[in-house]
Amino acid sequence: MSFLDIFRRRPEASASIAKERLQLILQHERAGRDDPEFLPRLQKDLLAVIGKYVAIREDHLAVSVQRNSHSAVLEINIELPPKM
Repeated sequence: MSFLDIFRRRPEASASIAKERLQLILQHERAGRDDPEFLPRLQKDLLAVIGKYVAIREDHLAVSVQRNSHSAVLEINIELPPKM
């Protein structure tokens, strides 16, 4: 290794950069799920998205999260109006 090699930086592979960024995004999102406002915000967003396609009342949508030591399960129950 020569003295000038110190100043030369080898570019990282794009796959490793993408993996690192994805890990940071996932960590950030996981931290936000413990926020007490997570479920109400998620329910509001779901109502807005579903409301674009089907008229739905707020009390016809239920969102819950069940956690155990290995995973978390997001359960979404939507009562759709009868088809006319």
